[in-house]
Amino acid sequence: MERPLDCLNNLVQDDWLIGYDSRQFNQIAQELYLELTQLSASGTPPKIILAEREPVRFLASFIAACAASCPVFLCNPDWGTQEWQQVFDLVQPDIILGMGNGAWGMGHGNNNIQCPIPNSIMIPTGGSSGEIKFAIHTWETLIASVKGFTEYFQLKRVNSFCILPLYHVSGLMQFMRSFTTKGKVAIQPFKAIESSQILNIKQSEFFISLVPTQLQRLLQNPELTEWLSQFDTVLLGGAPAWNELLEKARFHRIRLAPTYGMTETASQIATLKPNDFLGGKISSGQILPHAKVIIRNQQGEILNSNQIGNITIQAQSLALGYYPKTRESKTYFQVDDLGFLDTQGHLNIVGRNSDKIITGGENIYPAEIESAIQATQMVADICVIGIPDKHWGQALTAIYIPKKSNTSALKIQTLLKNKLSKFKIPKYWIPQQNLPRNSQGKINRQQLQQIATEFLQNPIT
Repeated sequence: MERPLDCLNNLVQDDWLIGYDSRQFNQIAQELYLELTQLSASGTPPKIILAEREPVRFLASFIAACAASCPVFLCNPDWGTQEWQQVFDLVQPDIILGMGNGAWGMGHGNNNIQCPIPNSIMIPTGGSSGEIKFAIHTWETLIASVKGFTEYFQLKRVNSFCILPLYHVSGLMQFMRSFTTKGKVAIQPFKAIESSQILNIKQSEFFISLVPTQLQRLLQNPELTEWLSQFDTVLLGGAPAWNELLEKARFHRIRLAPTYGMTETASQIATLKPNDFLGGKISSGQILPHAKVIIRNQQGEILNSNQIGNITIQAQSLALGYYPKTRESKTYFQVDDLGFLDTQGHLNIVGRNSDKIITGGENIYPAEIESAIQATQMVADICVIGIPDKHWGQALTAIYIPKKSNTSALKIQTLLKNKLSKFKIPKYWIPQQNLPRNSQGKINRQQLQQIATEFLQNPIT
């Protein structure tokens, strides 16, 4: 396996970083690597917070930190004061790269908290719940994910077009796949794509990764839909996609590859190949070679094909814990998702255990209801939650953005009558102008609960 420094030294071509200066990347990485190795020579390698906003500086600093065996924490420069305070209290960094290096000063370092694993890579997760955690990865776990990807798609070299945040696992792994296989990386902000200022690449030679809300926005523009249809593979993940969106992508012959994965698995562990998607298959696809998925019931017994249960993942790309603690079991990871493996070995996600709503003794998974409401084509966005109810335990509540201002909840309910059982039709309907989603398209359920509580205390009459 090539180490970070080998990868850096083996960069022979000058044009691998499209849209930016590849030589500048090399220069920043080499200079910072030397500085960090000198600092490490006198003792423990410094803990680094990496919050560079500029892509070249971010990626070059990341590789330099990995090459110098420094623990590096990837951070979102746009976190608020409260989130940053939480991160500083947890990490107590020695060096801060980015944020102008002035906002919080250089290193309120205090090496009382030692990194449990040397040369670890901490990737943030859980931001939508308000509590930021860092999944502990290593160069080895990230490379295991890259190898699973290249084997699955039978590639020696991966070219990536990256429009997702680089501090997030979805953006970072696009870079890792290309950087470690000597491929090309094109980096652009999503806003530039939306305004059609697009880098000139041959899409058929590139992978692009999107979250569902980005796909929805691109498909609203015929020119961008045409551009997207030229890509070899369009990976789709980050949040569940709704049926109407998948159907629209299929109609436009977008070579979509819906994926299932998370920060803790260093991106995807299951992916549906584009030809299967275009052929009408709906699932998260087959399990990648570096991973294994087992479905168990609540007693822990392994279930057969087509039986819904708790998803357990075994993978060489698994995070080793959440900073500063490592997990007791290094071999498997039980997630909050429910699903089943079909007879072809494809993974099908049903919903999340923690999102389950129990109303009148019936178990309901919001994903099914959200999909049915999306299919009415009367909402721009939708989220279904349960709110406490003294008669039913929980009352099913739809918080939605109507497509037209005169769309009534009654109209939507009428369309749902033939599609859903009566107990699955939401009791409360709360129209909003926007829903609290993060950059990955994940919904903030705590905020939704607040919106629902306030609305039901002061209903609009």
